[in-house]
Amino acid sequence: MSKKKKTESGVTASLGKGRVIRNTGSSYIVRLDSGDEVTCRIKGNFRIKGIRTTNPVAVGDFVEVAKAADDADYIVAIIPRENYIIRRASNLSKESHILAANIDLAILVATLREPVTTTTFIDRFLATAEAYDVKAALAINKMDTWDADDHELALALRNLYETIGYQVFFLSASSGEGIEGFLEFIQGKVSLLAGNSGVGKSSLINALVPGANLRTGEISDIHHTGTHTTTFSEMIDLPCGGEIIDIPGVRGFGTIDFAPEEVGHFFPEIFRFSRDCRYSNCKHTGEPGCAVIPAVENHYISESRYNSYLSILEETSEEEGADKYRKPF
Repeated sequence: MSKKKKTESGVTASLGKGRVIRNTGSSYIVRLDSGDEVTCRIKGNFRIKGIRTTNPVAVGDFVEVAKAADDADYIVAIIPRENYIIRRASNLSKESHILAANIDLAILVATLREPVTTTTFIDRFLATAEAYDVKAALAINKMDTWDADDHELALALRNLYETIGYQVFFLSASSGEGIEGFLEFIQGKVSLLAGNSGVGKSSLINALVPGANLRTGEISDIHHTGTHTTTFSEMIDLPCGGEIIDIPGVRGFGTIDFAPEEVGHFFPEIFRFSRDCRYSNCKHTGEPGCAVIPAVENHYISESRYNSYLSILEETSEEEGADKYRKPF
C-alpha cells in the first residue's frame, strides 16, 4: 500500500476550498464550500508573492484548507483575488494592511461630528477604491442628531460626491431613517463597511441584521472620538442575501503603492480635466498648460478634493521633496 505524500507543511488531507469569514489575528474561520466552518491557522512563513502585508490572509479570501499531521487545520493556499482594499499599516510603516478581499462594494461610514470624518479621510478611501477597482459609496450616519447647520453640510457633501459619481446615503442607525433604501443598495452584494471609530458601524449593522447583537461603544468626552468595539474582521450574512464585512475602526487612511503619475487617475473629476493638459505627465501643481488648476479656480473641481489629491501626491513623492507639491494658488 502506498503512503500518502506529505507536503512541506505536513499536510496529510485536503479539506477543500472555502472562504475566510473571520480573522481574529491568531486564527481564521473558513466557511467551506460544503457549508461547514473550520478554525484554521497559517504557517509563520505564509506570504503572498509581491504583497508585503501585516495580514497575509484577509476576510473575503477564497482559500484551500487542509488538515496537517498535528490534526490542526491550515490554510495552505489563497486563490487569486479579484480585488481587495488596502491601506498603509501605520503612518511610518512601509507595510500594508488588507481590509477585505473579493468584494462588490466598499462603503465608508462617516459622521459630521463626534467624531468628525474629514474630507481628506473620505477622499483617501475613495481614491483607494478607485485604485483597486472596487465600487465605492458613502453612508453618512447619525442624521437623527443633526441640527440645521449639520443638515446643510450633509447636503453639500452629498452634492459634491454625487456630482463626482459616488452614491451617498443619509442614515440613522438608532431611528431607522434611510436603512431600508441602504439595505436595498447592498442586497445580494459583498460589502465592506469601513470608517473611523465611533461612526456607528456596529449600531448600523445591528439595524441591518436583526440578531447580530454587535457591541457598541461610547464617544470619548475628551477627544470626541470613538472607542474600538470591533476587535476583529468578520463577514456577516444579510437576511435579504449578501454579506457585510465589518472591520475595526480606523483612525487614519494612509495610501500605499501609488505612483505619483497615477494619483490623478484615482480622482475621476481630476482625471477628466487632465485630458486637456498640455503635457501627458502633468502633475497639476503649476505646470504650463495645466487644465486642472483652472478647473479648481473656477470651482469645477472642489478645492477640498484637490487638496486631498495634493496630500496623496506629496506622500507618494517624498523623495522628490515635499515643497514641490504645495498648493500653487
